[in-house]
Amino acid sequence: MGVFLCIFVSHEYERFSNTSFGIASIISNITVPLLGLVDVAIVGHIGNARYIGAIAIGSMLFNVIYWIFGFLRMGTGGMTSQAYGRRDLGEVLRTLIRTLTIGFAIGTLFVLLQWPILHVGMLAMKPEANMLSLAYDYCRIVIWGAPAMLSLYGLTGWYVGMQNTRIPMVVSIIQNVVNIIASVCFVFVLHLDIQGVALGTVIAQWSGVLLGLLLLWRIYGRRLRPYLYQNTDGDGIAIFSRVALSRFFSVNRDIFVRTLFLVAVFLFFTAAGSRQGTMVLAVNTLLMEFFTIFSYFSDGFAYAGEALAGKYYGARNEKAFHEVVRRLLRIGFIITIFFTLLYAIGGRQFLSLLTSDTAVVESSMEFFGWAVAIPLAGITAFMLDGVFVGITDTKALLSSSVLASVIFFIVYFSCRSMLGNHALWLAFILYLATRGIVEAVVYRRY
Repeated sequence: MGVFLCIFVSHEYERFSNTSFGIASIISNITVPLLGLVDVAIVGHIGNARYIGAIAIGSMLFNVIYWIFGFLRMGTGGMTSQAYGRRDLGEVLRTLIRTLTIGFAIGTLFVLLQWPILHVGMLAMKPEANMLSLAYDYCRIVIWGAPAMLSLYGLTGWYVGMQNTRIPMVVSIIQNVVNIIASVCFVFVLHLDIQGVALGTVIAQWSGVLLGLLLLWRIYGRRLRPYLYQNTDGDGIAIFSRVALSRFFSVNRDIFVRTLFLVAVFLFFTAAGSRQGTMVLAVNTLLMEFFTIFSYFSDGFAYAGEALAGKYYGARNEKAFHEVVRRLLRIGFIITIFFTLLYAIGGRQFLSLLTSDTAVVESSMEFFGWAVAIPLAGITAFMLDGVFVGITDTKALLSSSVLASVIFFIVYFSCRSMLGNHALWLAFILYLATRGIVEAVVYRRY
């Protein structure tokens, strides 16, 4: 089945763009959730569900932090691809310097303010007492990777905007190899348990950003060096002037607010599971890995669509722009069928790989049908997100997330007394579907 998927997708993508560009996007993106997946898999074999729960709490807290500033990747990708389409290499370089500086500064601020951030985060998540100390141990170490992660967000967006997904692919693969080797050594050789998992993650994050910068200098250094000391654009606006920063944050404002709504949904999802006990939290954590894998696989194509849509939008090539969207949606339909069948047939075996706790696996099967529904519910939003980011139509992203979030909370609080944890999953599936419907309606304007 996987072979047939590759044939069909490659055939469509050959006409959509360069196939290697799309394949690199997929490989790069699908390796991103492995950082969290490796953590879950390692602690899942330590032998206690509370380790899985503690990782879930810590991972969600940092997902909140990083998601809020996801505009560093999305906004940078859109602005870079449009500047690249106009062949304005000076603005391409200025966008890179701007996003790296802002990302590193924000990450450093999180390290300096780690005590109140972690304290407020734990109050919001309200984990059970037997998980609290483990979650704190994990978070106190992982937060030192914040400057690297936020810088890497901007760097990845810039590479995507430059139509180069091969470098993010290489960085992601090496980053995950480092994470696996370091985490396994720290946990199973040095017996550091959850602290070892956290150390492996931080080492991998810093390795990734340093490698990304090294490759940037080697590949683009000569091409961009003439613009390195060009501090202003054609209108005489400096890189960090108030006007330049206003432009940067005006594009990213809607993405930032949209991300707050997205974060609210995912944070509440984990917190609601936590309040139902350690077992439900562990079950939801494992089942959400199905969402994570599918979303990152789909986003690999969406990143390619983002780069191409932004490029053709910046070049004012309307015909090519709409062709990108049509091919993107066709590919989305194919991978939706594949992942739905894959989850339905092999889902239980995948859960057994993540944990050796048979009680957690058996409890997961009660809610497994919701995981199978994820591809169909989420595919439209995943694909069109890339298009709207590429053309920097951030209003569409914001409006879809706001409406979907409202529906999520209405459905959950209306059904939780009758359906329990099923209400949480029903609300989440409707949240994904609503985002796609709204974005499809907005796209018809174009």
